Amino acid sequence: MTRSPSLLLALIATPLLALPACAQHAGTTAEASGPHAEAVLYDTAGKQAGTVTLMPMHGMLHGEITVTGGLTPGDHGMHIHTIGKCTLPDFTSAGGHLNPDGKQHGTQNPQGPHQGDLPMFTAGANGGGSSSFMANTSMDALFDTDGSAFVVHAGADDMKTDPTGNSGGRVLCGVFARKP
Repeated sequence: MTRSPSLLLALIATPLLALPACAQHAGTTAEASGPHAEAVLYDTAGKQAGTVTLMPMHGMLHGEITVTGGLTPGDHGMHIHTIGKCTLPDFTSAGGHLNPDGKQHGTQNPQGPHQGDLPMFTAGANGGGSSSFMANTSMDALFDTDGSAFVVHAGADDMKTDPTGNSGGRVLCGVFARKP
């Protein structure tokens, strides 16, 4: 069987055209597999209730949260808090939202958001679930002199009311640890 020169050129060029996309994807994967932050979440009774991982990606932090249960079904505010401490039973030891720029709370607030403001977490019928999100902060901000914590609140965040979005009490908390 004889193949035309244009068919041979197409067969050779097609894999070469895919190389830039593969190289770009490989860079993203390598970045995500480097140093990252992890927090084990605990409920107000001290029972382990999930995990959060933050990885540098495109100048921000890509987050993954998994909650194994303990939340009421529905929406819950979740935030990065300024102090790496989760003292039972109310987790107020974690301080306020991570806010080194002195902004107001919420993505719908014209003077916001805090670096610790995150999208809503939706718990399923079993009180758990998982989701991905992006955080507009850095590893340096997470690991300042007193560290930082991840908090899930009892209620939904209105995304605009300073300082907390009216999201209610703190029901899950975990302190971030730096991982290689």
